[in-house]
Amino acid sequence: AAAAGVAQARAALLPQVSAQASLAESVGDSTSISTFPDPNNPGGVVFGPNASSSDTRTRSLGVNVRQSIYDHADYTRLNAAKAQAAQAEALRTAAEQALGVRVARTYFDVLTAIESLASARAQEAAAKRQLDQAETRLEVGLAPITDVHEARASFDGARANAIAAATRLDDAREALTEITGRPMAGLNGLAASFQPQVDDTEGLQAWVDRALAENPALLAAGLALQAAEANVATARSGHLPTLDLSGGWNDATRWGSVQQAGRPPFPADSTQDGHNVQITLNVPIFAGGAVRAGVRAALAHRDAAAEQLEQERRGVARQTRNAYRSLAAGAAEVEARRLAVVSAQAALEAGEAGLEVGTRTVVDVLLAQQTVFAAQTQFAQARHNFLVNELALKQAAGNLTPADIEAVNRLLTADAEASLDATK
Repeated sequence: AAAAGVAQARAALLPQVSAQASLAESVGDSTSISTFPDPNNPGGVVFGPNASSSDTRTRSLGVNVRQSIYDHADYTRLNAAKAQAAQAEALRTAAEQALGVRVARTYFDVLTAIESLASARAQEAAAKRQLDQAETRLEVGLAPITDVHEARASFDGARANAIAAATRLDDAREALTEITGRPMAGLNGLAASFQPQVDDTEGLQAWVDRALAENPALLAAGLALQAAEANVATARSGHLPTLDLSGGWNDATRWGSVQQAGRPPFPADSTQDGHNVQITLNVPIFAGGAVRAGVRAALAHRDAAAEQLEQERRGVARQTRNAYRSLAAGAAEVEARRLAVVSAQAALEAGEAGLEVGTRTVVDVLLAQQTVFAAQTQFAQARHNFLVNELALKQAAGNLTPADIEAVNRLLTADAEASLDATK
């Protein structure tokens, strides 16, 4: 549509040619009072009716040509149309890049939901084991009834968490289906051996500078300002003169007959052939204030576009800095989350051993289990967020390509659904 706008604006600078053709028929009768020689009085006259009839046909052909020699508004409209076409292309690029990040984020949301459900089911199973053990220990007199109540409360809470996690997974799958248009099953996830790598030798400011120069959404805002400035020039052109060259050729042929009362019909044939050339200078003097009002409106739109550009520039800089910092901290966070899982698992094992010898309570073990499963979920989410932040940084810089999406896709080699199958 934007490209068509350029063609329409350019058309005003090109010759305008039109042709006309017509065929008309005219049939009529007329009566008038005329003077006639008086046959009874030589030299005298008498008054009487004079009737006549006509039957003619006319064929007309013509060609007209108009060429604008100077109209400043035509050039400024063309400039505005070109800026709008470039803006539309930049917005298309921005939408494509945003879609890539959106798909990746939604996909990893599904993977995170899968990990969360697997952890919730594992926690439910562990809580059920603790409940069974507490009931057994109660029967043999090795545990108080409070241990059973605490274990049952933990089991009920874990079961509720598993139900909620399953609902979140279904919603995450629906969100992915909404984007892709088809149900997505059999998803692949990151291998357990995946280690995030940050290979950046440029630094934060270099990324910000690149984003300010290449971000397509920011470029679109700049082009919108260019179009608004061209519209201001168009509005001001209402004060300027215009000069047009026009010309034409026409050919008209008439044939038929005219007959008067008491006389034989006589032909009424004629032919006209001519051409004309004209130069028209139009100098505006006063238009009732319409031009001034149009200029004020165009200036207001230009100022709004300038404000939007500045707002977009600040937003792009902030998004780039945030994505860079998140990515820089992401690798360290993933490692910290991995160590947290290891530590939580060790604490759980120690708590279970302490429960056997009586130095730990069932509450201690239940809390340790919750810590382990929460750490596992946070570890999975940190790995997923790292890859999303990597894509988001490239999107903010304006250089996200399908190859970047494919590179992330190649990292998805493990069966993400396997963890769910193992906890059913």
